[in-house]
Amino acid sequence: MPKYVVFYESADDVRAKAPVHFAAHRARWKEFADRGTLLMIGTFANPQDEGSMAIFTTREAAEEFVESDPFILHGVVKRYVIREWNEALAGP
Repeated sequence: MPKYVVFYESADDVRAKAPVHFAAHRARWKEFADRGTLLMIGTFANPQDEGSMAIFTTREAAEEFVESDPFILHGVVKRYVIREWNEALAGP
């Protein structure tokens, strides 16, 4: 089964904006994790230059997430892309 990966490109001032909106962003991803549609989420080592990513079970869940993510709505993320990913080491 494919997964769907959201790649976020951070805004130039991510370090200033992210803390203001982090609680709402976290509440959003907790909702999707509790539903079982968000499998993983996090930043790369240098979020300013490398951004972050999240892995969803369906494209619909990924699209629903980004539509109302506070990080997108408030400019913490300047752009994103959703890509289909074929996981090779999936469990049975």
